[in-house]
Amino acid sequence: MTTRAGERLVDGYALVVFDLDGVIYLIDRPIPGAVEAVGRLHAEGRAVAYATNNASRRSSEVADLLTGMGVAARPEEVLTSAAAAAELLRDQLPAGAAVLVVGAEALRAEVRAAGLTPVSRADESPVAVVQGYGPQVGWADLAEASVAVRGGATWIATNTDRTLPSGRGPLPGNGALVAALRTALGRDPDVVVGKPEPALFATAARRAGDGRALVVGDRLDTDIEGARRAGLDSLLVLTGVSDVAELLAAAPQRRPTYVSMDLAGLFDPTAVVRVPAAGDSGGWSVASRDGVLELSGQGRALDALAALCAGAWSAGSARVRAGSAQAGQALTALGLAG
Repeated sequence: MTTRAGERLVDGYALVVFDLDGVIYLIDRPIPGAVEAVGRLHAEGRAVAYATNNASRRSSEVADLLTGMGVAARPEEVLTSAAAAAELLRDQLPAGAAVLVVGAEALRAEVRAAGLTPVSRADESPVAVVQGYGPQVGWADLAEASVAVRGGATWIATNTDRTLPSGRGPLPGNGALVAALRTALGRDPDVVVGKPEPALFATAARRAGDGRALVVGDRLDTDIEGARRAGLDSLLVLTGVSDVAELLAAAPQRRPTYVSMDLAGLFDPTAVVRVPAAGDSGGWSVASRDGVLELSGQGRALDALAALCAGAWSAGSARVRAGSAQAGQALTALGLAG
C-alpha cells in the first residue's frame, strides 16, 4: 500500500514542488520536520521549487523568509501568484498602463517591476484591477476596485483561497475578499492566476525537463486540484488545512496520488500511502452498511486511510465507523473518531 517495496517516493521524481503555508511553515514558523526534509533534498542534489498563492510577498522576500527559517532557498526557485499575475498583465497591456492594485505592497512592486503603473483609485483611469491578499485590504480598496471594474477595467485575481492557515485556525483568505467584490459586481473575475489554475505548477514542471515533478501540498482545493489540472502527481500532507474527513469527501478532481502525515513520506516508504487502496488493503477491509463505511481489520493507520478512500470514493459516502477495536484506534489516529 506504499510505493513499490522499499522504494522512496522522492526517487521517482526529478523535481519536488512545495506549497508553503501548511507544508513548509505555518505563518512564520517552520512545520516540524520541514527544514530537515528540504535540507535532505538539497544534500542529495535534488531540484526543488516553491509555488505559493500568497501574493503578499515577492519571490525574493519568500526566499529570505525560508532562508531565515533554515531552508536555503533562491528567489528563482519561488513562484508566486503575485509575480504570475504581473507577468500576465505585462503580456496583455501596453508598457506603463495604469493598474489598480488591491493587496499588499509586494503586489504593487511586482506590477511596477513588470513595467506597469500601480494606482490606488478608480479615477486614475486603470485599465485593469489586480486583487491579491493583503492584511490591510479594506472596504475603501474594494470600493475603488468595484468602480474601476464597472467602468470597464479587466479584473484579475491572484488566487481565490477561501482561507489561509494560522496558529488559531483558518482565517479569511483572498478568496473571501474576492467573494465580497464578486457579490458587489454580480460576476466572477476575468482571470484567476493562482492555484487551482495550473499555471504555477506548469511553470515549475518545465524546470524538470524530461523528468517527472511531484507537487506537495496541504489543500485539496488548490494544491491537489491544481496539480491534477497540470497533469502532475501529488502528495497531500496532513499538516495544514485539509484533513482526512475532507479527503474522504473529495471530488475526483481533488484527489491526490499519495498521502502522508508530513514530509517524512518523501523518504520513508512506510510513512506514505497511495490512494485509493488497490488490491492489498494492508490488513483492512471496508464495507458500506446503511450509508456508513465500516472499517474492520488491523494494520497501519495509513493503510486504513487508503482503504477508506477506496470505499468512500466508490460508495459516495464519507461517514465512517469502527468495526473492531483496532479500527477504532486507526480512526482516532486519523482524526475520524467521535
